[in-house]
Amino acid sequence: MKIIIIGPAFPLRGGIADFNEALAKELKKEGHEVNIVSFYLQYPSFLFPGKTQFAKGEGPADLEIDPLISSVNPVSWWRTAARIKKEKPDYVIIRYWLPFMAPALGTIARLLKKTTRIIAITDNVIPHEKRPGDRLLTGFFIRQCNAFVVMSKSVLNDLKLFIANPIALYSPHPVYDTFGEPVSKAQARKELDLDPAGKYLLFFGFIRDYKGLDLLLEAMADEQVQKHDIKLVVAGEFYKDEEQYLQMIRTLKLSGKVILHTSFIPKEKVKFYFCACDMVVQPYKAATQSGITQIAYHFNKPMLVTDVGGLPEMVPDGKAGYVVAKNPAAIASAIADFYTNNREGAFEKNVREEKEKFSWKYFVREIDSLYHSLVDK
Repeated sequence: MKIIIIGPAFPLRGGIADFNEALAKELKKEGHEVNIVSFYLQYPSFLFPGKTQFAKGEGPADLEIDPLISSVNPVSWWRTAARIKKEKPDYVIIRYWLPFMAPALGTIARLLKKTTRIIAITDNVIPHEKRPGDRLLTGFFIRQCNAFVVMSKSVLNDLKLFIANPIALYSPHPVYDTFGEPVSKAQARKELDLDPAGKYLLFFGFIRDYKGLDLLLEAMADEQVQKHDIKLVVAGEFYKDEEQYLQMIRTLKLSGKVILHTSFIPKEKVKFYFCACDMVVQPYKAATQSGITQIAYHFNKPMLVTDVGGLPEMVPDGKAGYVVAKNPAAIASAIADFYTNNREGAFEKNVREEKEKFSWKYFVREIDSLYHSLVDK
């Protein structure tokens, strides 16, 4: 079959672009003809919170990526739809993650849906950071789609706020395997200039308020964590005013305990951060699913997550790590338990077993089944 994925891809950077490229590759492995229609302008520069929207280096040589869409230029939406119609795909997959993208993606879907099926992979339906008009914009996009793929049950419940009985498939976020093979902890720590005998936690990814770095910093200052001489590596670009966090580090006297690598982490460096740590911590205040969890699974790392959104669905408590309340005391208690009782080895063994549930092959075959259910109606 011919399948077109609409969403970010190289040279745009970030987890959604990585996902789209991995999805396209797996669909190609299954024998489909696939290309990605991406953005030539994703966000106007004054709306983008980071330093740059673009990745360095070479793009994936085995993928066709066409940057046709501007999120703010309606002419590009019509041109994109016209181009896709000429290609006559069996179905189109659209990634939806933010109401800001609804006018562009919804209009393209509306122009296409008379001639092809539209399947939306909805990362979020209700955004983590809410703004006026979100529901109106999301409702417009959702009405243009034939079916939906959600990667957490919380998103499925949110979808039902817009459509009573959506044609929807729940399939967990697959494990990312695009960041290279694991390396030894010793090699990773040498690469990052970390103490080979130290104790290290990892907070990874763009730093936004809903990701709860402030909760983790407070937990790091807790007495039961302090006595273990643990250090926290914060790896990722600030998408919020960094001074708030720097002031917390000073106030909590954590300057010697927190290692800041707060620039965008290139794809080829990701493995070193995950392999260097003992446990990945996601102290989120709100979430649906998380690509960070799936990177941790790839590198066989235990995780600590908060009990929000779909995170508890992905990390069995007491088996692959911890699921705790979203407060510093609960986070601190779990960290202390991890080191006091030497949980790393047992958790890592369980992580290796658990990640077998999250394969790309299974994910794309579920999408294929969803498409055939639409055709058979």
